[in-house]
Amino acid sequence: MRTSNRTLVISILIGLTILCGCVVVFFLTSRTLSNTGAAPPPPSSASEPDDVQATQPLPSELPTSGSPEITALPALPERRRLTVEFPPRIRAGDSDLVRLTLEMDELGNVTPTAEIGGNVITGQRVEIPNLYESHRVIAETRFDIAGMEVRPADLVSEPLSPGSTVTFRWSIHPAEVGTYRGTIWFYLRFVDKSTGEESRKTISAQTVEIEAVNFLGLSGSFARTTGVVGSIVGTVIGFPFLEDILKFILKKRKQAK
Repeated sequence: MRTSNRTLVISILIGLTILCGCVVVFFLTSRTLSNTGAAPPPPSSASEPDDVQATQPLPSELPTSGSPEITALPALPERRRLTVEFPPRIRAGDSDLVRLTLEMDELGNVTPTAEIGGNVITGQRVEIPNLYESHRVIAETRFDIAGMEVRPADLVSEPLSPGSTVTFRWSIHPAEVGTYRGTIWFYLRFVDKSTGEESRKTISAQTVEIEAVNFLGLSGSFARTTGVVGSIVGTVIGFPFLEDILKFILKKRKQAK
């Protein structure tokens, strides 16, 4: 019985000693942290909180080093020369041609207004949008002139490709004498290759003036007919021995009487 009491007393003393030591260690640790101003480290966790993960930058938002991305520049427009050739004067009843030509103008030269072979030639510099990769480009033109027969009379078109030359021709036929004024329209029609949508742009509207004249007050066709008849008569009159043949015929007629 005395031994059991002694063991209990020793166990109580050991427990009190351990408790006092823990109190002393806790007191010293709290004092040291308060002097340094540092907060105790948070408990570690295997996964970050949701609000922390949301503030992390995405890869596309991170700054990139080097030069910025260079975007493709639009293609430069084509320099072209638009030339119109027409007769300033034509005989009524006759026919002639009017031409419109679109060709490359590498040097930027513009054909000045001139007269070659009796025809007036006017030049104009135009710029064609370079949309050949994404669109079908179509050149369209129409010749409007009142009082004169023009063929073709409707809108005519030709496909246009990079660097190509297109030429349009009209046959004109004035029936009466007079001065005729008209306009040659030139358009570009763009057809989107992917969607099929169409758009049209007016490039040029050139005015022309053509005078229909006659020959001695006669129309061109009548003057040509008269000329042919005159040529035949002149040939007959100039035939060798024509005078002798006529005298022989008259002599025979007198003898018969």
